[in-house]
Amino acid sequence: MSATRGAVLIGAPTDIGASDRGASMGPEALRVAGLAEALRRRGLDVVDRGNLTGPSNPWQPATEGYRHLAQVADWNRLIYEAIRAELGHSRLPILLGGDHCLAIGSISAVARHCRDTKKKLRVLWLDAHADFNTSQLSPSGNIHGMPVSCLCGFGPRELTGLSGISPAISPKVIRQVGIRSVDEGEKRFVHEQGLEVFDMRYIDERGMRHTMQQALAGLDAETHLHVSFDVDFLDPGIAPGVGTTIPGGPTYREAQLCMEMIADTGRLASLDVMELNPALDVRNKTAQLAVDLIESLFGKSTLMRKDEPGQ
Repeated sequence: MSATRGAVLIGAPTDIGASDRGASMGPEALRVAGLAEALRRRGLDVVDRGNLTGPSNPWQPATEGYRHLAQVADWNRLIYEAIRAELGHSRLPILLGGDHCLAIGSISAVARHCRDTKKKLRVLWLDAHADFNTSQLSPSGNIHGMPVSCLCGFGPRELTGLSGISPAISPKVIRQVGIRSVDEGEKRFVHEQGLEVFDMRYIDERGMRHTMQQALAGLDAETHLHVSFDVDFLDPGIAPGVGTTIPGGPTYREAQLCMEMIADTGRLASLDVMELNPALDVRNKTAQLAVDLIESLFGKSTLMRKDEPGQ
C-alpha cells in the first residue's frame, strides 16, 4: 500500500434492503468512532465525500418476491456511479453502509473497472450469511439477503445489469469467510453454483490462518482485491450492533488475523463496511471495533517478532 494513496469515504445511509431499521445510521457511527482519523494514522490521504442521497425507506411488504426493488435499484445506481468515479481517479473507495444490498452497486462498479483496466478481480465476502438467496428462495424478499446472487446474474435486471453486462461477476472470483447461517434452499443453490465458502466449521477445524491462506491464494500484482465486510461476520458477543446476530462468529483475535493477512497482500483496492446498526449497539462499541479492524486492514499490526508475517 502506497503511503500517499488516496482513500475516499462514501456514506450510503439506508436500510432499504434490510429486515430491521437502523443500518441507515451506520455511516455516522463509523465517523463518530474515528474512521477517517484511523486511516490517516496508516498514512492514507483520506477524503470524506459525505453521504449519498437516495429514496427513503417506504417499509412495505414484498411485491413479486422483492421488498423495495425500485428504491434498492436507485440506491445501487447511485453507488455504482460514485464508486466507479473514484476508481477512475485511482482512489480507494470505502463504502459506508447501510445494509448489504448496497454491495451490488459497489461490486458492479469494481467489476466494470476491472474489465476496463484488464485486472483480475477477487472478492472477499466476510459475513455470517451467504447472501445468495433469490426471490424464489427468500422467505422475506429482503434484498440484503440477495446481493451475491444478483452479482452472479440471478435476480431482476435492474440489479444484475448495473455493470453493463450480466452477470457482473463469476462465482469463481468470490471467497466467502465466516458463513454460519444459510437457508436450506440457498445452501443447495450455493453448491450448484460452486461458490467457495469457508464456513465457521472450516475455520474451527483448520484455523483462521489456513482459511485466509486459501481465500487469498493466487493474488498477484494484476489482481484487484475487494473486501465486502458485513459487521455480522463478527461474533455478536463482541459486535452486538447488527440487525441479524448469529452466534459463533470469529473472535476478536481471529478477526484481527483475518484483517492483517489481507493487509499483508498489499492488494486491497476497495472496501464495503456494511450492516452496522447503531440502534442495536451498546455505546457505539461495534463501530469502534469495526474501525479497529479496518485500521488493521490498512496495515496496523500486532506483529512483534522479526520473521516474516505468516511464517
